[in-house]
Amino acid sequence: SCDATQLCNCSSMGLDFIPPGLTAKITVLNLAHNRIKHIRSQDLQQAVNLRALLLQSNKISSIDMDSFHSLGKLELLDLSNNSLARLSPVWFGHLVSLQQLHLQGNSYRDLGKSSPFSSLRNLSFLHLGNPWFSRIRQGNFEGIAVLDKLWIDGSNLSQYEPGSLKSIEKINHVIINIRSVNVFSAIVRDLLHSVTWLEVREIAFSIPAEVQLLRVMSSSFAKQISFKQTLLTDGTVPEIVSILEEMPKLVEVEMTDCRLLGTGRWGIQIQANQSQTVRVLTIEKLSIEEFYLFTDLHGVEGLLSLLTKVTVVNTKVFLVPCSLSKHLQSLEYLDLSANLLGDQSLEHSACQGGWPSLQTLNLSQNSLSDLKMTGKSLSHLRNLTLLDISQNNFGEIPDVCEWPKNLKYLNLSSTQIPKLTTCIPPTLEVLDVSANNLREFGLQLPFLKELYLAKNQLKTLPGAAPIPNLVAMSVRRNKLNSFSREELESFKKMELLDASDNNFICSCEFLSFIHHQAGIAQVLVGWPDKYVCDSPLAVRGAQVGAVHLSLMECHRSLVVLLICALVFLVVLILVVVGYKYHAVWYLRMTWAWLQAKRKPKRAPPKDICYDAFVSYSENDSDWVENVMVRELEQACPPFRLCLHKRDFVPGKWIVDNIIDSIEKSHKTLFVLSEHFVQSEWCKYELDFSHFRLFDENNDAAILVLLEPIQSKAIPKRFCKLRKIMNTKTYLEWPLEEQQQAMFW
Repeated sequence: SCDATQLCNCSSMGLDFIPPGLTAKITVLNLAHNRIKHIRSQDLQQAVNLRALLLQSNKISSIDMDSFHSLGKLELLDLSNNSLARLSPVWFGHLVSLQQLHLQGNSYRDLGKSSPFSSLRNLSFLHLGNPWFSRIRQGNFEGIAVLDKLWIDGSNLSQYEPGSLKSIEKINHVIINIRSVNVFSAIVRDLLHSVTWLEVREIAFSIPAEVQLLRVMSSSFAKQISFKQTLLTDGTVPEIVSILEEMPKLVEVEMTDCRLLGTGRWGIQIQANQSQTVRVLTIEKLSIEEFYLFTDLHGVEGLLSLLTKVTVVNTKVFLVPCSLSKHLQSLEYLDLSANLLGDQSLEHSACQGGWPSLQTLNLSQNSLSDLKMTGKSLSHLRNLTLLDISQNNFGEIPDVCEWPKNLKYLNLSSTQIPKLTTCIPPTLEVLDVSANNLREFGLQLPFLKELYLAKNQLKTLPGAAPIPNLVAMSVRRNKLNSFSREELESFKKMELLDASDNNFICSCEFLSFIHHQAGIAQVLVGWPDKYVCDSPLAVRGAQVGAVHLSLMECHRSLVVLLICALVFLVVLILVVVGYKYHAVWYLRMTWAWLQAKRKPKRAPPKDICYDAFVSYSENDSDWVENVMVRELEQACPPFRLCLHKRDFVPGKWIVDNIIDSIEKSHKTLFVLSEHFVQSEWCKYELDFSHFRLFDENNDAAILVLLEPIQSKAIPKRFCKLRKIMNTKTYLEWPLEEQQQAMFW
């Protein structure tokens, strides 16, 4: 299970213990998702060079004290999602190089009376906690001076001794899953001057009194605060905002996947004590059940003038009030993607005087449908250089549009545009029109440096003259099948051309041509994504002279034609052989036999309707119907015969009629003649009767030889007839009248 780098992947192999035979060569050992319950002293004794040990998602409940003693070079240990009921400092005593430790998802209720991590001087990442984790004591984190990331899953954490985390001098990022506001307040008090980024999850701020417990946060030196899966209300939002305003070093506030119970009608007016440090506000997937009743946020307008980056994504924003936009005087980056903005609401949101410093605007995945109106609404934004309006539904676009004068980057991918027009601004340096079903590109864009045309219907490269400064172009997943030397040479400044996933006809000449193309540093042609051609051309790292393409790669059309001809020839031979040896007969008989085998072997006595089913050739019908039937059905007592002309059910499949008639008859009477052995249906009837004869081991078949049959005249497929005639007594119809009475 080990590769060349000595990474051994033994995950999901159903192991009950750590496999023996581990050597000093192993650097990474993945034993995740097995059934290991116990780690023994000798299991890892020889793996002295191990750097990463992954034991997550097992059933580990016990570890010998010296199990990890030989792992002095171990940097990552994952014991998450096991059944450890306690943590022992002895386990980690010799892990002097350990940097990452995952202990979450076990069953311990606390960390013990001392610190399990006192020997881990190089630890930078620690993840602990579980649904039963309820207590943190003073001294539990002794020995840890600096952490890059501390993650505590404490959804049921109810006891926290003040000062427990104070021993850690610096933590870059703290994540706390917690529900108790009281415990959270005590933790924050210990982290006031040590944490840079504080992230709190799954907590509910329902009433203002609870938020007051967090007033201590106003003294925190944290630069970033994140709320994830957090509950807020109209009553608690003003309190939280006022706390954040007072934090002296806070730069970024983030809310992800949170819920707001309210409509923005905050009972306590937010004081306009604007934070002088907050510059970044990110809101993603904020759930406001009554979002259509939300207010215009005029109460927070005074807090926004210093924000430089605002992201409000997937939050059902359908309008940014004009007055709010005008207060965003310093805003340089605005992301409103995956919302409900329409053409009219955008015009109101981007009103005159709004967003005066904006440089980057993302409006992708909204409800915009009029490109001309979109451009006009944004035309007054003099500093706007990057605009993303992808994944809207513009459709047909006009010939003339207004745009911001300094627009350099425009993303129009996946916007249902069938044809590009001069509506596209000529100032662009980067244009993305991927996934639009375009069939041609002929725009005059003198400053364009990057052009993205992937997932369209282009059959030829765009002309170079209208885009003389082009440096990079992507035409992936179009319908190109070739391009000429002149086409490539016309792009004087081209450095990268990605034309992979097209319909190129691969040939050795084409590869040589790509190799000698002028000026382009890298060309991706791919069949698909198979060859990376650079200067000098490399095909999977080999020079052109060393490349030996297969017949399929150099002559695909010819190979396909030969394969089709070969397949046709094979099919033709099979048809001829099948016809000669009656393959169709055997296939049809197999199907009918399978159908018959599903039915009960013997019909119930109440279902027996006939004394005999008569199987005969149509050419012998005169003797059967005028001689035999008349004789037997007028006998005393009379026999009841089943004849296909008279007794088969109309509309029913013939094979089903045959099978049913044989099953509903005591006997099957075969009138044999040379006409009989030439009849397909007679053979069916004989075969079905033969199945019954041998399946039930009875004497259901009676053979009447109407005329002598030469053995050469019996086809090979009537092998069963030969067998029955050799094993069963049969009657011969005598031509002399005096012997016919004996026959009857």
